[in-house]
Amino acid sequence: MGGAQKTVLITGASRGIGFEIARQYAADGYRVLTLSSKEWTREELKPARHFGFDLADTAAVDETADALAEERVDVLINNAGINKIAPFAEIDPAEFRRVQDVNVYAPFRFSQAVIPNMLENGWGRIVNISSIWGMRSKEFRASYSTSKFAIDGMTAAIAVEHSQHDILANSVAPGFIDTEMTRGLLSSSQIDALLSRVPARRLGNVQEVAAFVKWLGSDANTFITGQNIPVDGGFTRA
Repeated sequence: MGGAQKTVLITGASRGIGFEIARQYAADGYRVLTLSSKEWTREELKPARHFGFDLADTAAVDETADALAEERVDVLINNAGINKIAPFAEIDPAEFRRVQDVNVYAPFRFSQAVIPNMLENGWGRIVNISSIWGMRSKEFRASYSTSKFAIDGMTAAIAVEHSQHDILANSVAPGFIDTEMTRGLLSSSQIDALLSRVPARRLGNVQEVAAFVKWLGSDANTFITGQNIPVDGGFTRA
């Protein structure tokens, strides 16, 4: 990486896609800040600073957003998210609000916090991790799909307003990815059934999703902005 060292903040960085994004940025020489609901315990990576709290705590989100101004963040990866599966008519309003707080409000506040530094520098990258369920929906996913369609709309708005200043914002929509969570929630037979609907006939892996996210959030990306791009083995086109 040429020039001054850049700072990247990755939320939801303690495992899965988020950790791999953090690892790849660190390997490329970035100053890495991480945020997750837990204290940092991963020995493979020592972030420059870790914020550990529940993103559903909007007061803590606001406090952290204020603190980010002094961190001079150049790249923001809003990866943290939660899902709550329930029939639409049975969704608990408190649970619905919690999903929106974590998946939409936190990325909104963190984006607000880092954009002034990006404007001052005349450069910045924001990548929001959406989902295939933010491009099409599925039964029992109303809370989650609502949040992911919302994050796509916010991404587009940021891009329209700020791309002229070389602040490029995009969403990435992972499909079925081979993570601990996927393996914990689905049996082998359920995974096989899913893969019959994926043209690539396999799960994605965290390394390839993270590599694309990192590319979008780097100097290499010079003209892609305002997009919601699936990384799904062709699922949303099938």
